[in-house]
Order: sequence, then structure tokens, then C-alpha cells
Amino acid sequence: MVTYYSPMDDIFKALADPTRRSLLDELYEHDGQTLTELEQRLPMTRFGVMKHLRVLEEAGLVVTKRRGREKLHFLNAVPIRLVHDRWVSKYAEPWAATLTGLKHQLEEERAMEKVFEIYIKTTPEKLWEAITNPELRSRYSFGVRVISDWKAGSKYEGRSSKSPTPIFAGENLVVDPPRKLVQSYNALWSDAAKSEGTSRVTWEIEQVADSCRLTLTHDQLREGANPELYGGHPMVLSGLKTLLETGEKLTTPGSLMYA
Repeated sequence: MVTYYSPMDDIFKALADPTRRSLLDELYEHDGQTLTELEQRLPMTRFGVMKHLRVLEEAGLVVTKRRGREKLHFLNAVPIRLVHDRWVSKYAEPWAATLTGLKHQLEEERAMEKVFEIYIKTTPEKLWEAITNPELRSRYSFGVRVISDWKAGSKYEGRSSKSPTPIFAGENLVVDPPRKLVQSYNALWSDAAKSEGTSRVTWEIEQVADSCRLTLTHDQLREGANPELYGGHPMVLSGLKTLLETGEKLTTPGSLMYA
């Protein structure tokens, strides 16, 4: 008998341990914590916390970023989104309360910075094109086409044929193809979203062997910002991965909202 290994195995292994679930709970309560802060919240040694964090990082459930001399830890909702999209259909969803509850927690974190990470088997050039090409973007981003000349200092708009006004808009702050795109971001789809003001979205592409690591950081959010602003990122990134690796659309809740 042949045993097949899947990256999903790492996710299930990480979630199976109650200590690691406690670490996710702690990051849900307060995202972007250092090792020292997490150590103070759990009844175990620093080395023990480090071991559990390493497992969560390897599973992609935790993403780290350097801020000066500090290493901050962030929840990453994308793996949970991938598990949900693969195994939980609309018929199975009523019986998957535990999984979906965790998914919603991870997607509705309340902090000033959100970090999402995903690995896609593609090239940096193809990934950049998928982010900046209006027609490709609409296939995985709720049907919204993003229009811009993609030059630093220029404007961009997310538009839909269903709406006479932009869904979101902003300015391209840094344009460095095919590595980095930094944009100011204004959500315009509702009065509640508009009231949140301007935040910032950063797309970072790094080639890893025959794949790319895509990190999406949504920061400069106010404390307690409306989850509408960032809750859709896991679905968008999952749809992007599916499109580039299979050529197919990923049907997720709201995926055709503006198609």
C-alpha cells in the first residue's frame, strides 16, 4: 500500500494539539505578538512555546514578520480557507460547526495588521500578471476588475459591471514587478466600509523553488476595524491559487458577488 502525503496533513497535525489551538486563540485575541508575550500567556517553557510555534509556522497557520529586533507572530487564515473549500460543501456545512467556527474566528481577527500567506505553483511573472490583469483578477476576486496603469503614484479602482461606482479604490504607492505592490486602500461598497477610511495593502512575491510564496499584508487598520475590509482575503487568495494551478474558478461564498 502506498501512503500519500499532503500539505494538508501538516494543518491537521497542527490543529490536533490543544496547546497549539491555545496559541491560535491567543493570536486571535491579540495578533502580532512576540515569543515573549506568548510565553507569558501559556503555562510552559519558552522552548516549549517555540516548538509549538514552529509546527504552526510549518503548517502555514502562523506567519512571522520582523519589526526591528522583534519577531511578530500573526494568524494566517488561508490554510483554514483551503480546508473548508476542499472538504466542506454547502450540504456538509451544518455538520462542520467546529471547522467553520475556527475559520470565522481566523477571518474576523481584530487587530491593526493582518498577514496572509499562500504558496502557489507558478512563476513570479504569471503571479504578477494575475494580480494586475483586470480580466484575470475578476476571475478570483468576486468578479471585480482592477483598473490601473500600474505606475507608482497612479490611481487604481476596483470596478464591477453591476455597480456604477467603484467597489474599492486607492493609490499605487510602490510598484516593483514582479516582486512587490504596495497600495493605499479605500473600501467603497457600503457606508460602513467607507467610514473605515484609508488602510494599506501590500502584495509580496518570493520565488521558492518551482513555486511562489505570496504574502498579503493589510495594515494601517484602526483597532477593531470592520472585518469586511479584510475578511475576504483568504477567499481571494484561495481562488488565485486555484486559477493559476488548475485554470479553473473556485466557487466560494460571495465569489460571484459582482460578476
